[in-house]
Amino acid sequence: MRASWLKSKVLVIGWFVIMNVLFFLPGTALPERPWFIDIQIDKWVHIGLFAVLVFLLCSAFDLGLPKKSWIVLVAALSYGLLVEVLQGTWIPNRSFDGYDILADAAGSVAGLYIWLGVYKKNKPL
Repeated sequence: MRASWLKSKVLVIGWFVIMNVLFFLPGTALPERPWFIDIQIDKWVHIGLFAVLVFLLCSAFDLGLPKKSWIVLVAALSYGLLVEVLQGTWIPNRSFDGYDILADAAGSVAGLYIWLGVYKKNKPL
């Protein structure tokens, strides 16, 4: 299956904008439900957001070989760290969370593995 729309840079930019809106909302705009805390839903959200981001970045930007996809992984990890630092310093009622960075890393690696699997099956995507 050829999904050329996955190669769209507009899709990547749109996803990145959505992520930034969510990450930089003030803490008062986020729901405070006890069951959210119990199941750590925010960590699963981080994993999902970063998995999709890395998958879309790898799909949209032809880096030649899958071996060069580590550039996208490093960029995503750097972005995740930057988001946490900015949340901890500039966003009201938000804080730096090292576990969010781990969730971002897990999502980034998952997105890369998914993309590599798709790439191997459908060379080129």
